[in-house]
Amino acid sequence: MLGANMHTQHESTASPVALLTGFVPFDINQLDGPALDWAVAQAAGIPVKILPAVAKDVVRAHWVTPHGFGSFRPSSDWSDAGPLLREFQVALYPEAHDGREGTEMSERWVANVYYEGGLQYTTEPCRNELIALCRAIVVTKFGETVNVPPELGLEDKLAA
Repeated sequence: MLGANMHTQHESTASPVALLTGFVPFDINQLDGPALDWAVAQAAGIPVKILPAVAKDVVRAHWVTPHGFGSFRPSSDWSDAGPLLREFQVALYPEAHDGREGTEMSERWVANVYYEGGLQYTTEPCRNELIALCRAIVVTKFGETVNVPPELGLEDKLAA
């Protein structure tokens, strides 16, 4: 049973129901940090609880385990993201980048995933491979618009 601070997403498009239940629709290409971690947990069926900010603008999603809470940050921690890479069968590769010398090292990464009987999605280039992986996982369950709890620090991004 869900506690007062636990959220699940029941729909993936902006709707009055989503807004009335406290969720804010957010484009997958802008999703980052704790909000992205939360969305990954929802897509993967991992129960999480949102803990209030300890420091300014820091809200974290935590695993709910039989032994209490544990940190869950797949967008910044390979130990959380690695098993999901295999489970969702996501392909990661650097963004193609042509320079004067030919193909150069790229700082940006792209993820490609097949899901639901042959549907395919390729992320926009992301600042690192973990962000690309997480966005691909979220898309497999919720599409390109994700309803996220507002307490995950998205208000400033939505106002921009």
